[in-house]
Amino acid sequence: MRALSGESNESLLEKQNVEGKALISKPETQLVQDLRPRRFRDYVGQKAVVDSISIAVLAAKKRGDTLDHALFHGPPGLGKTTISHIIARELDSTLVHTSGPALERPADVVGLLSNLKAGDVLFIDEIHRLSHAVEEYLYSAMEDFRVDFMTGAGAFAKSINLPLEPFTLIGSTTRAGMLSAPLRERFGLAYHLDFYSTEELAQVISRSAGILKVEIDDCGAIEIAKRSRGTPRISNRLLRRVRDFTQVRHAGVINKVVASEALEVEGVDVLGLDRLDKLYLTTLSKNYDGGPAGIQALSATINEDQQTLEDVVEPFLLKIGFIVRTPQGRRTTAEGFSHIGLKPHPGQSSGQGTLL
Repeated sequence: MRALSGESNESLLEKQNVEGKALISKPETQLVQDLRPRRFRDYVGQKAVVDSISIAVLAAKKRGDTLDHALFHGPPGLGKTTISHIIARELDSTLVHTSGPALERPADVVGLLSNLKAGDVLFIDEIHRLSHAVEEYLYSAMEDFRVDFMTGAGAFAKSINLPLEPFTLIGSTTRAGMLSAPLRERFGLAYHLDFYSTEELAQVISRSAGILKVEIDDCGAIEIAKRSRGTPRISNRLLRRVRDFTQVRHAGVINKVVASEALEVEGVDVLGLDRLDKLYLTTLSKNYDGGPAGIQALSATINEDQQTLEDVVEPFLLKIGFIVRTPQGRRTTAEGFSHIGLKPHPGQSSGQGTLL
């Protein structure tokens, strides 16, 4: 057991009744909240995940029990946070929202856990960023709903066993591999969220357009969906930008032509690559002759954070086959060269290699 110092920091605790308290924030932030589905029946995509977790939720409600702890992992913007909010609503529970970086000290997590009420859902975003010292306090909390810690020092040291109310922990991460095995094994439910199809994204866009009171036809929705990198968050962001463009430059329904023109202005090409994606691909292909190149070198050359490249840029480029990751580093594939109008350099392979 580790010594616990400091008081709980309740400022870390963002406790909200997810059944409908209006959030007071900037209009754009409020808009993002409004576009999120509130129930499983409204959720588009991730069918296997939604079917499984909805069954688990209904079963827990019928038993009058807490839901097993759940872990959601996958690229950013695919719905991990949204599903967590829906789970709390379906359970008629309160969601307590925090993040790994916010829980810096053991005192923070103990204070957070001790404030939970029976049936609460604790959502930890970026759970892979918890320190080992903080993580240790979650082990007994998740398994036995208790926390053991020491207060005082030397002859005045005292062991305290703090019982907790039954709760459900939901973890969200873009890097499941960075979770320690002991923590990962304590999640009874674990789900990987994958990229969406164009058809699913078109449904998301049509639904969001209705909420925004924007007129859009099927071809316009599909055009935006094709450029959304398989990610609903990007679909909704692009829809808002197309809406702005339409209000200023065009009047009437958003169709394929209007959507295409608006997204070209935004620097989003026909496959959904934006300026940063194209800069990454061009840098790898030109500056490093198509690779291999390490992520640190690319980050320094582009002047962009390494984690942003790994979590935001590379997953989609890997998915569409424009780059590969080999033991030697990143390489541009023949398709990647072609997309930016270049030819592979003499001696450059097609980019096929052993994926890391």
